Amino acid sequence: LLVVLCAMAALTHDIAAVPASRLRSGLTLAVLSAMSFALSGPLAKGLIISGWTAGAAVTARVLIAATVLLLPAAISLRGRWGLLRQNVGLLIAYGVIAVAGCQLAYFNAVDRMEVGVAILIEFTSPVAVIGWLWLRHAQRPTRLTVTGALTALAGLVLVLDLISGADADALGVMWALLAMAGAAFYWIISADEDNGLPGLVLAAGGLVVGGVVLLLAGLLGIVPLATSRTDVILANTALAWWVPILGLGVVTAALAYVLGIAATRRLGSRLAAFVGLGEAVASVVLAWLLLDEAPRAIQLLGGVLILLGVVFVTLGEPRQAPLPV
Repeated sequence: LLVVLCAMAALTHDIAAVPASRLRSGLTLAVLSAMSFALSGPLAKGLIISGWTAGAAVTARVLIAATVLLLPAAISLRGRWGLLRQNVGLLIAYGVIAVAGCQLAYFNAVDRMEVGVAILIEFTSPVAVIGWLWLRHAQRPTRLTVTGALTALAGLVLVLDLISGADADALGVMWALLAMAGAAFYWIISADEDNGLPGLVLAAGGLVVGGVVLLLAGLLGIVPLATSRTDVILANTALAWWVPILGLGVVTAALAYVLGIAATRRLGSRLAAFVGLGEAVASVVLAWLLLDEAPRAIQLLGGVLILLGVVFVTLGEPRQAPLPV
């Protein structure tokens, strides 16, 4: 957490106002990104049940995504290779914290608890983003934004079913909280456009760094990398093991990161983080459909409250005044 906070200190202020056109396109991209990311939990859980370790699943996901994005990222640089040298520290931090660390922590969390519970703990990260922007950059949130944050947190309490005293795996919760810290870092660093890096380059660079870090950790025995060729059962259907692996790499990583960075640069880290909460709700639904992890009624109510929180935060964001005609 200390490393995350120190890295955040070097980042720029959040976007103060979002023009209407950027807001519309940003919201569209953010929703598509959230849906893409949401599929990762059920796919990873299916692989883990079939014999994969969390480390192997996340390493395969990151390396496949990096491979898919390398060529488009190189083209988007247009020969400006100096940008990579200037931002090497940023790319390393993004790869280690926002990619490798966040994903590994989340996959370890879903190994020990339901996908929906793990993702909804991780997605308390928008509250951390608001607190950071307030403390570091004096960006005091509006009352409606605070209302949205509190509503989303109330929804989280219901999703975790804390009121009824349901048991929660302590180690799983710890992993999910570490994923939350990584997600908060992701939202803030993705909103920074001052570094000059195209979104494709930031995504590809972070995935390459994250993949190398995970692979080295596996070779050193720090992260177990056991795999299996057993069919993966999703929605009561047997799939060849490589189908969910390709889905993890191409859809839930390569596509999701590119869309997410583009959305965050349009919306700012605070708003993008809250819209990204839709990923948590989508993960609950997908886990229900693909893994038969049916949420309880109180958890469904919590999901509704989280969505309401997103709406409140969206309405509470500052708007740019119309230009005089």
